[in-house]
Amino acid sequence: MNRKGAILQLVLIGIIIISVVLIGGVAYLFQNEVAKNNKLQAQVDEITAREKITSGKLEDSKKKVSELTLKLQEAKDQLATMNEDLDKEKAARQDAVKEMEQIKADMEQQKISRQDIETKLTQAQTDGRKLREQLNVIEQQKADLEAKIKALEPGTSGVELGKVVVNNEAVDSSKMENKAAKKNVSAPVAPVAPVQSKALEGKVTVINKEYNFAVINLGQKDGVNIGDQFSVSRDGKVIGDLKVEKVHESMSAAGFSAELKDLIKENDSVVQKVK
Repeated sequence: MNRKGAILQLVLIGIIIISVVLIGGVAYLFQNEVAKNNKLQAQVDEITAREKITSGKLEDSKKKVSELTLKLQEAKDQLATMNEDLDKEKAARQDAVKEMEQIKADMEQQKISRQDIETKLTQAQTDGRKLREQLNVIEQQKADLEAKIKALEPGTSGVELGKVVVNNEAVDSSKMENKAAKKNVSAPVAPVAPVQSKALEGKVTVINKEYNFAVINLGQKDGVNIGDQFSVSRDGKVIGDLKVEKVHESMSAAGFSAELKDLIKENDSVVQKVK
């Protein structure tokens, strides 16, 4: 009996030892699993934090991409607007060049017309002088004949002369008197132009010294008319006058005298002379 009890005690002790070892092993394994789980959880938490940071950076990147896209679109729109403005500027310059060429052609034509008119005026003045000389001779001859007739007929007074023949031409005395009377008739007085309230001011943009004309930056839209006169000045000092000979929408061509040819320069100020 004692032997069996001892054996049972040994068995129980062995079972207890085995149980303790198993419990210790299980506890060790559990602790290892807990440590592994904690480590894995820490890694998961770290990965989650990194994922959040990455998501935040990704959102920031998306926002920046959106902002850059908007700025790029705005830049494209501004570039398109600038291209349109550049095209308009080119078209305006081409129109200005065409208008300048037209002004030059018109000025050339006007110069030719002016030369023709001056030639005709000179010829007319020469013819007028000859006619006046002939008229003076005829009037002198008429006066001499009247004096001779009065000397031959002293008893008559207020005798009306008919036609007096001078140099084989019949001259009616009544017509001569009418011509003399017409000479004494004064010319009609031209109406006075209304006084302009404000004189126009502008600049000289182009000078053509070959044909003695300048282009100013004032035209029909500013109220400039053919025949208007402008004073040219530089640094507040008047150096000469211009007279408008051709008017366009936004510019005008004005002639100047030969004395102003070597004085006038581009960007000189022009002021309309008050009529």
